[in-house]
Amino acid sequence: MYITLETDYAVRIMVILIGENCRMDAKTIAERADVTLRFALKILGKLASAGFVRSFKGIKGGYEYARESPKDLTLYEVVEAVEGPCFVSRCLGTVGCLHGRESFCKAHEVFAQIADTLRAEMEAVTFDRLI
Repeated sequence: MYITLETDYAVRIMVILIGENCRMDAKTIAERADVTLRFALKILGKLASAGFVRSFKGIKGGYEYARESPKDLTLYEVVEAVEGPCFVSRCLGTVGCLHGRESFCKAHEVFAQIADTLRAEMEAVTFDRLI
């Protein structure tokens, strides 16, 4: 399983914004993250909607980290903001167990346990560790 390139870029963008600790314009963010401006703007929109980034319009506009500290944002939060809920199997998501029996399907139990472990590991990583 891979996270999408969009999520990879979102993590890079957050590392840049938090590391610089100042308002930055989208063009500079895109250049530093090595992503097109158009894609960076799409990602910044998602990050702003999730409350991780504040956006400012006008001449002195740009984007900045919206929380108090890098410790206040987890890797899981960013992944979930871009990808949606993180499931390792479709049977854990909105589709439900393919066998229609979540309560006793062994594969469902195993995938649920793996998903819980993955989520916990990503929730344990805060951005102060990534900058």
